[in-house]
Amino acid sequence: MLIVKLTRIWRVRESLMASIKRYPWVSHFLGSPTGYVVHLQRGMIKHQGVGQAFWFRPQNSVLSEVPVDDQELPTLFHAITRDHQDVSVQANVTYRFIDPVAVSSRLDFGLKSAGTAPATGREQVATIIGQLCQSHAIDQIATTTLSEALERGVSQLRAFLSEALRADTRLLSTGIEILGVQVLAVRPQSDVERALQTPVREQLQAEADRAVYERRALAVERERTISENEMSSQIELATRREQLVAQEGTNARREAEEKAAAGLIDAHAAAERKGIAATADANQIRLVGEAAAAREAATMEVYRGMEQPTLLALALRDAAGSLPNIGNLTITPDLLSGALAGLFRQPALVPANPAGRSAGPASGGTAGPASGTDR
Repeated sequence: MLIVKLTRIWRVRESLMASIKRYPWVSHFLGSPTGYVVHLQRGMIKHQGVGQAFWFRPQNSVLSEVPVDDQELPTLFHAITRDHQDVSVQANVTYRFIDPVAVSSRLDFGLKSAGTAPATGREQVATIIGQLCQSHAIDQIATTTLSEALERGVSQLRAFLSEALRADTRLLSTGIEILGVQVLAVRPQSDVERALQTPVREQLQAEADRAVYERRALAVERERTISENEMSSQIELATRREQLVAQEGTNARREAEEKAAAGLIDAHAAAERKGIAATADANQIRLVGEAAAAREAATMEVYRGMEQPTLLALALRDAAGSLPNIGNLTITPDLLSGALAGLFRQPALVPANPAGRSAGPASGGTAGPASGTDR
């Protein structure tokens, strides 16, 4: 007989995956590590537990798989405070199934083949816990005002909901254990929230404005200090400039006085030098005059003993140097005879005269006529 194997995977919700392989007239179940399976056959529990694997006949078997891991249920609802203000509450409830058999008997966690309606056990649990949470929270918030709910509502509501849900008889009889409740937020309506935020916002804005004004005042004060420092620096520079100008004037005046004193000293020195030079020149002139006078006196003394012709010859010699060119010179016999007679008459007087003077007339007299004749 030929047996053909037909395999079909049955789906469950989310992470719980139990595989069921179907064969002719029989099927095989393989459970998951986080799913508690309950196998009912003809109303009696045939298999139960986590990670089960068994054969079963689909015609007379019912399978339910209850998750045994921790479950998270977020919830959001509204409540009215004592002063008739609407607030929204956001919470999160953590729970788990501690009695999977009771849960499978009271909630729908059955394993169904693909194509059929899925199990609604999780939706039922969410509805039960959400309604309980909302009911207890409404009762608690109704006893507080809006300001109290906003100030201490989160902590008070968390403690109240945790205690109320853990003590709820329906959850305990169903096999559900509440592990914890977290109240995330208690918020009023948006317009009320903006109205409540307005004073704080205005206060913050006022503090910001005050900080701006203080910063501006500080900036103005610093600018004033800087201006005063600049003015003080300018005054100090002007004072220093005035002192510098006064000192430069004093220095210029002192320099002028020093130059004047030096010029006076130079003038005195020049005058003294000129006086000394004039005195020296006068002395020199006097000495030269005295020497010339002495020479003339000596000359005159020499000439005193000479004859007239000799003197005349000397005079002619001296005058010959300043006379113009003479084209013709006529010497008369009387003049020549008289001159020669005078020369040869007293030859002893010639050595007594100076060498230049004695030789001059003779050579001059001789040269004079010759040159004149030549001319």
